[in-house]
Amino acid sequence: MIKPELLAPAGNFEKLQAALIYGADAVYFGGKNFSLRAFGDNFTREEILKAVEFTHARGKKIYAAVNIFAHNADLNALADYLSFLAGAGVDAVLISDLGVLSLARETNLKIHVSTQANVTNSAAAKFFHELGASRIVLARELTREEILAIKNSCAAELEIFVHGAMCISYSGRCWLSKFLTGRDANSGACTHSCRWKYNLVEETRPNEFFPVGEDERGSYVMNSKDLCLLPHLDKVIQSGVASLKIEGRMKSVNYVAGVVKVYRAAIDSYFDNPNDFKIRDEWRAELDKVAHRPYTTGFFLGDGRSTEIYSTSKPSRASEFLGIVRAFDAATMTATIEQRGKFEVGQRVEFFQPHGKTFSQTITSMRDENDLEIFSAPHAQQLVKISVDEPAEIWSLMRS
Repeated sequence: MIKPELLAPAGNFEKLQAALIYGADAVYFGGKNFSLRAFGDNFTREEILKAVEFTHARGKKIYAAVNIFAHNADLNALADYLSFLAGAGVDAVLISDLGVLSLARETNLKIHVSTQANVTNSAAAKFFHELGASRIVLARELTREEILAIKNSCAAELEIFVHGAMCISYSGRCWLSKFLTGRDANSGACTHSCRWKYNLVEETRPNEFFPVGEDERGSYVMNSKDLCLLPHLDKVIQSGVASLKIEGRMKSVNYVAGVVKVYRAAIDSYFDNPNDFKIRDEWRAELDKVAHRPYTTGFFLGDGRSTEIYSTSKPSRASEFLGIVRAFDAATMTATIEQRGKFEVGQRVEFFQPHGKTFSQTITSMRDENDLEIFSAPHAQQLVKISVDEPAEIWSLMRS
């Protein structure tokens, strides 16, 4: 059995670094245009070149999302962008539109068919493979049995989502945002209007709003839970898919690092001893620490009936991201932290490390960049030196 690739989101260069350092085999990103996360940081052409260099230097792969549904006005710029991506050396492009696929075939780019293409059967998978796609990202709405059937009848690589936010619409093909706000989800400008709170209005009483109530807090009738297939990772691996994908180009560095490290450890653990594979409590605990909605297995084990959450649209988290370790001095046991959240002397914190074990301690002293004693760090991205009880790896995350 071939070990599947662990594919992680890269919303910007820092998140790309975190994903690879914490164990991803590959990352996917979007440029400033033509991907379905227009409100993310995304990558300029200069940043794409830097990202490709950073990724390939570590022997890993990088894929560009070019998965909008294009209009005629997009085609000339798209052709130029695809040519740039080919020259930059990206390993593949994610495409959902047949016109964009046609343009991509004129370059030497590998083509991965996006989940937005809604591939739900073996005939569609074979068709895209015949058109030149080397990989198919299957629709999220498939069961394990359906994934196995497609795998057994199609020579293309298959990729599935294993973790992250889900969409109320079929594989994310939604018109609601465009209808309500003018921002088209299929062009990358989704306003996530499915997460909003709604009321009913009766036609003859236009100024009276009737809550669609679960309780006094209201109801979010189109709000989906987050996908988490970690508890069934053995079955996922046994389905023979080539790549396990984490959603989250709009998520934080803390999310990317935490989720990637858990799935990296779990995949490696399975291949170390598949006959005695068990999900560890610390893996579940870590996934609870990152921002998330209640977890669901989606459609993987059945028909997805338990995928909605009606009481709130806001994610929960059990930890607060405070900073990143940028340097460590072993002689003085001092870590230099790039601040991301407020922290102070006397506060209990933990260090989540790329490779080592997580450790906790109380902050006993702090100094600023000028080596002056301080007692709190309220300013975003200031550098703070603190004494640590154990060696702290570069890129460790400090959290409360």
